[in-house]
Amino acid sequence: MTRSLLTWGGPEPLSALSCEKSCVRMHGHDPAAERCPRLYGYAPIMSDVESQPASLATAEAESLLSVLERNRRTFAWKTTGLDQEGLCATTAASAMTLGGLVKHVALVEADWLAVKLAGQEYGAPWDTVDFDADPDWEWRTGALDAPEDVYAVWRDAVERSREVVADVINERGLDGSASFTWPDGRTPTVRAMLLDMVEEYARHTGHADILREAVDGRVGEGAPKDFTF
Repeated sequence: MTRSLLTWGGPEPLSALSCEKSCVRMHGHDPAAERCPRLYGYAPIMSDVESQPASLATAEAESLLSVLERNRRTFAWKTTGLDQEGLCATTAASAMTLGGLVKHVALVEADWLAVKLAGQEYGAPWDTVDFDADPDWEWRTGALDAPEDVYAVWRDAVERSREVVADVINERGLDGSASFTWPDGRTPTVRAMLLDMVEEYARHTGHADILREAVDGRVGEGAPKDFTF
């Protein structure tokens, strides 16, 4: 991976079409456009947040992780159980596929939580990809790879994220700082990073909802109680 994802700017909402270009690049901002309000007013820094009693902080962390897991579970229900034809299907004017979407979210898990939050390396398969030469790599290959490989990349990324997030919360708390800074010099809190990951899943679950209905008619707001991933 030759391009430094750590230098990109703050997150901003994207349309489904612009997300096709890569929602990890989504965490950047066009300098020619109006200044991004989420870049310059998004995440509280350490001095902005008063400390909480331990019991309240623990309850808040548990709530945040519960919401994140619920969004992961819904995303999984909307995307799993398909063959390669289903994973590479498109709808409307968009070139987005469920396979590309799954692999893209796996990359966001690595970029946002393992690297930007915890300060770790990207790891496989991301560290061998030249994103400068192939900026849409995860979207392109996600539509071509075998389904079991696509799903495995995402599940591995999620499992890694669970471990690193637990360690970071134990070490730094929700008011602690992430392992990178925005271009304006501020460092987001652990809390802000987790909230943004929830938003990431919410956005892409909406994309998956449209794509999955077009593939096999699956609809619904949440996964059945017996669904596991």
